[in-house]
Amino acid sequence: MTARHTRRAATVAGVSALGLVLAACGSDDSGDSGGSGEGGDKGTITMGFIPSWTDGLSTAYLLEDQLEKQGYTVEMEELTEAAPLYTALSQGDVDMYPSAWPEVTHASYMDEYGDDIEDIGTYYDNAKLTFAVPEYSEIQSIEDLPDMASELDGKIIGIEPGAGLTEATQDSVIPEYGLDSDFELVTSSTAGMLAELEKATDAEEEIVVTLWRPFWANSEFGMRDLEDPKGALGESEGLHFLGTAGFAEEFPEAAELIEGIQLDDEQYGSLEDMVVNEYGEGKEAEAIDAWLEENPEAFETQLTESE
Repeated sequence: MTARHTRRAATVAGVSALGLVLAACGSDDSGDSGGSGEGGDKGTITMGFIPSWTDGLSTAYLLEDQLEKQGYTVEMEELTEAAPLYTALSQGDVDMYPSAWPEVTHASYMDEYGDDIEDIGTYYDNAKLTFAVPEYSEIQSIEDLPDMASELDGKIIGIEPGAGLTEATQDSVIPEYGLDSDFELVTSSTAGMLAELEKATDAEEEIVVTLWRPFWANSEFGMRDLEDPKGALGESEGLHFLGTAGFAEEFPEAAELIEGIQLDDEQYGSLEDMVVNEYGEGKEAEAIDAWLEENPEAFETQLTESE
């Protein structure tokens, strides 16, 4: 097994383990989450995130570091689906969702819960949903899929049933491109999708998966986006920090810090890669320390230990 394959297997295994986390870990456990700060007396902020969606995983630990340096106590709540996360956010059971896709992917959740949710800021502005294949694949466009149904075993490999990407695939892509009769959308989890992707790419077999950018798996597995001439997956969108209604009023200094976080492609890519791949599960705080050291001025409100 090559070094690249070794790292890939370890990463997929780590995501699989994270995917088994129960719907919401108790706050007593999250107090020892390995944050770089000691917390403080400005109040407690509960961060709700889905570990297998590594945009939220990496930004959750970044915010934990920064908010604890500011004097807040941060509790980490791990969930497994978007719907209960938005429900918890709207009801105030969690204070923040550190990487939401409210403009397109999660628009239906915002339609349902948006009145009780506060948009704290956009930290990345070029996210997009994709159908993707390995670079060696002959498939170029979603329009080509019907002709490749046999090679793909009639399967599109998806992620969680409640994901916005799954909704877009079922409600838009499949009917727009007439894939109903030839394909089954296989949903399970992000970890399950990655396991199938690893198996197929190791054997250089054809596979099509539902993916998104930014996401470390695109570079790790050598993925190429399929053309979407009908625009069924929607336009690029921003990744947002969302809070429960009244967040900025209750935590004004936290809101000001969070609003100042804006990352470009290189900054975000290195953050996710360090948290997920270079350091991995259980070493998230170390990954954040390393990233902040390499990116000392990544955003205008960035705090250091001395502050």
